[in-house]
This record gives sequence, structure tokens and C-alpha cells, in this order.
Amino acid sequence: MPIQPRSADSAEEQLSIIDALIALPFPEQEGKSKTQHGWGGPGYHIAVLRESRDFWDAPDPGTVTEAEEELEADLTALGTVLAGRWGSPTVVDLWPYLGLDNPDNPDIEAPEPLGSLCMLAVSMQMWQVPSTGRWLGLAIGQVDRELPFELLAAVGEASTLPK
Repeated sequence: MPIQPRSADSAEEQLSIIDALIALPFPEQEGKSKTQHGWGGPGYHIAVLRESRDFWDAPDPGTVTEAEEELEADLTALGTVLAGRWGSPTVVDLWPYLGLDNPDNPDIEAPEPLGSLCMLAVSMQMWQVPSTGRWLGLAIGQVDRELPFELLAAVGEASTLPK
């Protein structure tokens, strides 16, 4: 996963990145393409809005909890602004996109960005973005317990969500 050069510390910066992702054309090439704020591919973009510290040297569980709570506060603040724009979000459970519930078809991959998000987060808040054919999702994820928590924004084509 590409590394974000720096976190967006203010809600205004984070909203600016979200607005840019919504307007940004999707890459046409298969595979992941680096963008100004993260990465993307055909039909999706993902950006790390904010990142906590890493936890390689953090034996105190309070440090981990504090970092996660800070990102949850950012997520709540962004969610409030976005709910003002587009209404209440839908909470999307990302577990089914791992494919573990479908032993008959283990080779079916989830469409992006859901395939990437389900590897990082349990759920996301999602809004349909009017007049764009796109959705926006916000989630807090972590690649591994020693690595930072990340506040993620994902934009995908409306067709990638279940009906």
C-alpha cells in the first residue's frame, strides 16, 4: 500500500481531499495507480486522510486506544459535515467482501475499493454522492497491529455496491 506523505490534520484539509477524490477521473489502467492523495484504479480511489503513530514501541494499550480515539473523533467530525451535505450515512459491513462466507466460490474477488478496504477495516460509513454515479466511504483501518491506524476515504462507482 502506498505511503501517504503526511496526514491532513484539519477537517478542512480532509474535506478538500475528499472533494478532490470525488471529482478526480478514475484511472483506466488495471492495477493500482498512485494519485496525489493515495492510490486508485479503474472505478476507485483511496486516500489516507490521517494516520496515527505506529505501535512498534508502544506496549501501553492506552497509547493504542488514544490514537484510535483521535481518528474516531476525526471520522465523527467529517461524518457530521457530510451528513449535512448528503444525509445520514449507511454503515456498510466489509466482512462479506473478504469472501470467507462463500466457500463455493473462493476465487471471486470483491470489486475495488471494497477489496482493499475489507483487508483494513471492519465497516465503513458510506454516502451516495448525488449526480456522480459514485459513493464515498470513510473508515478507520489498520494493516497490522504494529502499524498506524489510518482514516481512509474511498470513492467508488455506484455499481460496486450491492443493491
